[in-house]
Amino acid sequence: MSNQLSAHIGYLFSELPLSQRPAAARRSGFTAIEHPAPFAIPAGDMARILRDEGLSFAQIAAAGGDASKGEKGLTALPGREQDFRDSFQRSLDYAEAIGCPLIHPMAGVAAKNADAAAVEDAYRTNLTFAVEACRGRAVSVLVEAISEAAVPGYYMSTLDRVLAAADAVGPDDISILIDTFHARANGADAVAFVERHAGRIGHVHIADHPGRHEPGTGAFDFDAFLTALEAAGYGGAIGFEYIPAAGTEQGLGWLASWVQRFGADAAAQSSGDR
Repeated sequence: MSNQLSAHIGYLFSELPLSQRPAAARRSGFTAIEHPAPFAIPAGDMARILRDEGLSFAQIAAAGGDASKGEKGLTALPGREQDFRDSFQRSLDYAEAIGCPLIHPMAGVAAKNADAAAVEDAYRTNLTFAVEACRGRAVSVLVEAISEAAVPGYYMSTLDRVLAAADAVGPDDISILIDTFHARANGADAVAFVERHAGRIGHVHIADHPGRHEPGTGAFDFDAFLTALEAAGYGGAIGFEYIPAAGTEQGLGWLASWVQRFGADAAAQSSGDR
């Protein structure tokens, strides 16, 4: 089994300026990176960085909203449809320019007094727009369940809701991101989900539970989860979106065994750089 191991450089290597994080990820043994909003680095510069470092860009978010206002996405916000479309298009163009295959339109947190039917309609309308905008392009839609434990009130908070939304809009056009922390926080059986829906998984996020730190710092059974991915023939990227317990590089003791398990090329690259 050979998979790209992707460093989420919004969480990892945050001790460094954004422009230096890809090289740090590559030196540590990762073969891909991801970030929800890397727009501070122009697409042409990011493409050059990826080429120079021999990295791929695994997935990007879209329509995240205004972080300064605490927004966690626009897709499920009634009345923000034009903001959603503008933001999504920007992210789509950026993703295509850097060779990123997956784009995640973030659902967001609707106002507490928002009409439930209007929220659902906004989400499905915007998700449909995203699918159609990607049609004929080298990027496809990815949807993630983000638990209430991480973002209270997040509209797409469970894997069941994500599957239902994808089924309603277009199951052949939308893949699912399964995050081990969010699944465990929701009480979902991540292994059973892989066994039942492996063909629909487009990306994986790794973080332990509780704590959302490095794998091995909590109680999640990663061996069973990875064995299920292997048995299913999962060939997508495995992303690491966790909060380093004490600095990124200090906490990478787990990485060598994952590199050995998931890709000889990554192992050779890692050993050659040290």
